[in-house]
This record gives sequence, structure tokens and C-alpha cells, in this order.
Amino acid sequence: MNAASASPTGDRSAALPILAVVAGIATFSAMDAVIKGASLAVGVYMALLLRNGFAAILTFPLWLRAGRPKPSRAAFRVHVQRAVITSAMATLFFYGLVRIPMAEGIAISFVAPIIALYFAALLLGETIRRRAVLASLLGVVGVLVIGAGRFGSGAYSDEAIAGTTAILLSAVLYAINLVLQRKQALLAGPVEIAQFQNLLTALIFLGVSPWFAAVPDKPSLLLILAGAVLATMALLFLSWGYARAEAQVLLPIEYTGFLWAALLGWLMFGERLDLPTVAGAILIVIGCWIGARNAKVESQSPRRAPLT
Repeated sequence: MNAASASPTGDRSAALPILAVVAGIATFSAMDAVIKGASLAVGVYMALLLRNGFAAILTFPLWLRAGRPKPSRAAFRVHVQRAVITSAMATLFFYGLVRIPMAEGIAISFVAPIIALYFAALLLGETIRRRAVLASLLGVVGVLVIGAGRFGSGAYSDEAIAGTTAILLSAVLYAINLVLQRKQALLAGPVEIAQFQNLLTALIFLGVSPWFAAVPDKPSLLLILAGAVLATMALLFLSWGYARAEAQVLLPIEYTGFLWAALLGWLMFGERLDLPTVAGAILIVIGCWIGARNAKVESQSPRRAPLT
């Protein structure tokens, strides 16, 4: 070991990207919690409309500072496609999250990267290997374990079943989103993506406002604004971290989102973590690990793209 590799400065610089990603996942989980709180108060639609509107305003100075990058025709087409997908994905996710505990919802959503392996094969022509099949089986078993814990305790109401179904459907849409994200990253930079993603998603929600709009009270409005700020902070933390360390080192940190969700669910909503949820989450994460060994490492979150 030479002096340079052993220096405290080198250790600190190597640790900073990891700490940045930990902070990014924590702030993303906090965003989930506050938007869940706002959704319980004013409904999922208004919470997401205002969150994306606020986020578009918050990212606008970053877009100006980046030189006002404008999308090409091909990039704009992908921006629109992804905005449509993420609008439905976020609606389903938070519809489910207000009906089941946060840790449970996050654990179920972890199946998205496994599903993405199949969409990558369908849309990008990638080969499905045996490991992908094993990963899928573990993911399915993990979801079943979580569900069995609920059914076994008699805690599954119609609302909880609807919430679980919504999050599973959201995971399918997120898997498509991951594939589109790969395509989008080849056509546009992160600031352009964040700005147009937020703006287009807000416009999509605004388009159906005559049917779903409501006037939020001041506490709900502050929660939604806090959600937009937290999502913007998460984008900055994650972008900074992934630009400075290998994705294969950072990607496992994404699964700390389950721990943050469990903590915040307990603190904010009094949700308790049960053994089947932990066991199911472990199986799903193992499946994601196995599936990830098939593919080239990507600098993307296995949970949700920032600011969607």
C-alpha cells in the first residue's frame, strides 16, 4: 500500500460520493413520506400536480445556468413518452402508498428492475438469461411472502389489496421507464431531462385538472412544496455522487430506501415493520442482485428516477 492510497484525504474523497448517494436516497424517502401525507390530505392528484409544478420552477434556474439546453426532436419525443409513463407510474405508486405502509410499498416496488430485464429484451433486443429467470422467481416469491404476511394476519382490507395492486402496476410502468431512461440519457443531459420531465408531467396533470382539481389548505401546500424541494435535493445528491464513483459501488446503497421508508413510516404515520415484509424485501433485493449481474452496470436508480 503506498502513501497516497492510505492518505486520509483519499479515504475522505472516496467516501464522499457514497455519503452523497446515502443523502440522496434519504431525501427521496423523505419526499415519499411528505407526499404521502399531502395525498392523504388533498388527494394524490393535487399532490402530484403541485409537486411537479414546484419542481419545474425549482429546476428552472439550473436549466438557465446550464445554457438553456433545448431538446432535439428525437429527445423531445422521448421526453413526452417518459412523462406520460411517469405520470401514470407516480399516480399508481402514491395511490398505493396511502393504502399500505411505506416500507411495504417500497419493498414491492423493488421488483421493477427485475421486470425491466424483460422489457429490455422486448424493446431493446437484449437476451434473457437464466439468471434473469431466477431473479424473477425470487422477486415474485418476495412479493408473495409480503402478501402472505398480510393475509395470514387478516390485515388485508379491500383498500390494502387495491394499494398493493397499484404499486405492482406502478413497478411495471417503472420498468418501462427504466428502459426509456437509458434511451433518454443518450439524447439529453441531466438538467434538460429534469426540467422537461417536470414541466411535461405537470402539464399532463394540469390537462385533467377540471375533473380532479381541489384547493389545498396551507399545511398541505407546504408539505407539497417540501416534497418538491426534497426531490430536487435528491437529484443533486444522486447526480453528484454518480458522477464521482462507479455505479457498481453505489447501486446497492439504493436499497437503504427500505430502511428509510420503515423509519419515516413509523415516525410520521405510526406504521410498524413486520417480519414478512423484511423477509420479502430481502428476497426481492437478492433477485435484483442476481439480475443485475447479467447486465452492464448502469448509472441509474433501481427505484425511481429523480423528480418523476
